[in-house]
Amino acid sequence: MITESDSPRVTVDGEGHVLLIGLNRPDKRNAADFRLLQELCLAYGELERDPELRVGLVYAHGEHFTGGLDLPDVAPRIGAAGLDIVPEGGINPWRVDGSGTTKPVVVAVQGTCLTLGIELILASDIAIAAQSATFAQIEVARGILPFGGATLRFPKVAGWGNAMRWILTGDSFDATEAHRIGLVQEVVPDGEQYDRALELARRVAAQAPLAVQASLASARTAAADGEAAAARNLQPELVRLATSEDARIGMQAFLTRTPAEFIGR
Repeated sequence: MITESDSPRVTVDGEGHVLLIGLNRPDKRNAADFRLLQELCLAYGELERDPELRVGLVYAHGEHFTGGLDLPDVAPRIGAAGLDIVPEGGINPWRVDGSGTTKPVVVAVQGTCLTLGIELILASDIAIAAQSATFAQIEVARGILPFGGATLRFPKVAGWGNAMRWILTGDSFDATEAHRIGLVQEVVPDGEQYDRALELARRVAAQAPLAVQASLASARTAAADGEAAAARNLQPELVRLATSEDARIGMQAFLTRTPAEFIGR
């Protein structure tokens, strides 16, 4: 008999150029204990290191995306410097420690999505939600603050008032509201969120990897450091990409009206 302690908290599978990253604690609504957090960091590290992988797809096994932190397990691990969840070889999926994968991440959400689940969406790039999904940023109701990036990114994504409405009350909101404020990009019928997210992940993976990563990096620089900082890198990046093999492949595909098969060089 396989017990929870025997099963991986995060499943990792390859699907072409897409890394499928599954939260796998369904009997606990995928609440994140310390082990799940560490395994998720390791999955992001794998996504970053493997040159064949171009996009990550984060989804959840079971009915719910995540019930948030497993506080009884995680709280005792908060030390004087905070909470360190990144093991050797891992990357922080929430990008709050100055690191992060350079590759895009798509998220598929269903059921309950609390706290760190919202913050994982905010740290990712495209999110698809099932129609019945519900969301809540409930840290203030537990006596702590969001420490996975909600205070950094939620106001930029949703606008100050929309973000504060949900961060400061801890109230829950539905997928329609999540879409209205820009937290998720599409709402689909229940059960279709994974397939739609995979479709988009494959679409991104079919593009030139260096160009995708450069575009993502430029947008993130603009968001974090301002437009001027990002603008300074546009021309140098254009020169770098224009001399790549993928640029040649892309031009040939344009001229011959055939699909491009990019190689990431």
